[in-house]
Amino acid sequence: MLTPLDIENKKFSKQMMNGYSVDEVDEFLDELTLDYEKLYKEANDAKNKLEDMKEDVEKYKNIEGTLQNTLIMAQTAAEDVKKLAKQQAEQIINEAQASAKQSIIDLEKEITSKQKELEELQKQFDVYKAKMESLLISQLELLKEVNKD
Repeated sequence: MLTPLDIENKKFSKQMMNGYSVDEVDEFLDELTLDYEKLYKEANDAKNKLEDMKEDVEKYKNIEGTLQNTLIMAQTAAEDVKKLAKQQAEQIINEAQASAKQSIIDLEKEITSKQKELEELQKQFDVYKAKMESLLISQLELLKEVNKD
């Protein structure tokens, strides 16, 4: 590709007759040089800008990949935490149920023990009552004999 400097430095051989006007050609080449220089700079600027944008796109793609990986890791971690919490909840429920069952068994044993104790006390009371009746009857009999004498 020609540079603006190539156009500016271009020299033509001069013709004696029927040739172009040197001043017009120089003037045209000067205009052409200015326009071409402007276009050349714009093209270079656009090329540089395109390269910068490509670098930015690549950087953003890397960031996007990192964010996607981070999101996947966060989702995995959240699922793991949820799974662990569910397991712990199930364990707590199972322990509470086992504790409740043991409490029921202990209470049933205590009730049975208290019922046996009550039955034993009732038997002792019945025996005591029978002894008292017997004692009272014998005392009454004694009083009757004393009154007869």
